Amino acid sequence: MNTLVAYFSASGVTAAAAKNLAEAAGADLYEIKPAVPYTDADLDWRDRKSRSSMEMRDLISRPAISDRETDLSGYDTIFLGFPIWWYVAPTIINTFLESRDFSGKKIIVFATSGGSDLEKSAENLRESAPGAEIIKGRMMNGSPSVSELADWVKEIKAKS
Repeated sequence: MNTLVAYFSASGVTAAAAKNLAEAAGADLYEIKPAVPYTDADLDWRDRKSRSSMEMRDLISRPAISDRETDLSGYDTIFLGFPIWWYVAPTIINTFLESRDFSGKKIIVFATSGGSDLEKSAENLRESAPGAEIIKGRMMNGSPSVSELADWVKEIKAKS
């Protein structure tokens, strides 16, 4: 099984979880980077005019990503990580999914959040990756260890 851990991280929390997961799964690591990096002001969810607030209110918002060229076709399983914004994945995740063909791939979502769960995220991403199997994975709050994540990866592989 060729495995990739792809992630978007605004503050570094999701990046740390993704790195541990990649090590646990023996997977390659790929960072989804915005073409225009987010500033602290952009991420201020209390400001209705901040970039992230405006993107999340606009259901068709698709922030540009910096890399649309890397070939990810050789992976059959993709762990896709992100912070939860407004109870769902940031719209840059839709940009990533819509920028490539993920038909026939298994995408397992994981997330970090200060208080939200993963319920709506997997469901809301399905139309952005037609033909892919999108599976609700787990929350990665509290920096799960590599060994804990290795056990989770084994469970997932056993179900495949």
